[in-house]
Amino acid sequence: MKSIKLISVIAIFFLCSFNTLHKYYVSITQIEFVEEQQSVQIISRIFIDDFESVLRKRYDENITLDRGDDETQIDDYIKKYLLTKIEISINNQEVIPNFIGKKYDDGIMHCYLEIENIKSIYTFQIKNKVLFDMFEDQKNVIRTNINNKNKTVVLTAQNDKGLLNF
Repeated sequence: MKSIKLISVIAIFFLCSFNTLHKYYVSITQIEFVEEQQSVQIISRIFIDDFESVLRKRYDENITLDRGDDETQIDDYIKKYLLTKIEISINNQEVIPNFIGKKYDDGIMHCYLEIENIKSIYTFQIKNKVLFDMFEDQKNVIRTNINNKNKTVVLTAQNDKGLLNF
C-alpha cells in the first residue's frame, strides 16, 4: 500500500512539473550592411506557428503557412504586417525596407528584407514590434554587422527600439 502511495506521489509530481513548461517567444533579425552593393540586407527568423497566429488574428482566420496555399496573398499579409511593425532609420532618416520574400525551414520562417542605395551608415535605429501584439513576453533579438562591427540588441514590448552608433 505504501508503494502505491509513493508511486502516486511521484507520478503527480512529474505530471505537475511538465505542466509548468514555458514556451519562449523570440525572433532573431540579422542585419548586414553590404557596402559594395550599397545595401542593407535583413533576415528575420520567426517561428511559423507564432507568425501564423498573428496573421490569423489580423487578416484571415483560415490562413495556414508552409502549405503552398495562395502564396501571393500570404506574402502580401507578411509584407503588410512586417512593414507596420519594423521601423528603421539610417543616419537619422527613416527608410522603408523592401520585402523580398520568405522561406520556411524546420518550423521557422525566414523573411528577407532589403534597403537599397545606402552609401554609409553612422547611426542605425530599429524599432521591432513583431509579435508584441500577440505575446507579452516576446523578445526580438537584433544582430547587426555594420561597418565590420557586430552589435546585438534585445528588444521587448517595454523597450522596442534600439539605436546603434558606428
